[in-house]
Amino acid sequence: MRDFLRHWSPRAETQSDLRQAGALPYALVEGRVAFLLITSRRSGKWIFPKGAIEPDMTPWDSAAVEALEEAGVSGRIDHEPVGSYRASVGADGVALVDVDLYPLLVTEQRDSWREQDQRLRHWATLSEARRLLTDRSLGNLALKLHNRLVPAAGK
Repeated sequence: MRDFLRHWSPRAETQSDLRQAGALPYALVEGRVAFLLITSRRSGKWIFPKGAIEPDMTPWDSAAVEALEEAGVSGRIDHEPVGSYRASVGADGVALVDVDLYPLLVTEQRDSWREQDQRLRHWATLSEARRLLTDRSLGNLALKLHNRLVPAAGK
């Protein structure tokens, strides 16, 4: 057993072509930041919209399309990600991908959208979002964006 543990590494490498783009939808309401969370189709956990980068699109444009399809929102998407995180994908959840998360200032929320029967969506404050997001790195990225948008909050 010691031999096994000595050579075992929890670090899993992802293939370079396995990179996705996601949106971190937010809105500014009376000086406060609200984040839009959605549930994943497979596990029902709270996440942010994400998906494959389309070959003919930039990563941020792909992220904006995912936000529209999965959460029914659109707006102004940043061209620089707030950061990235690692997620499992596929039917068995075994493959890992790195996901770049692009801030999306929501300017329109639709009443009906492509995946509305497959997901829930929920607006949350930073503290609620960090509690609901089961992936700690997603909560940390929301905190990073929050501190960028409301600099005094980080001090």
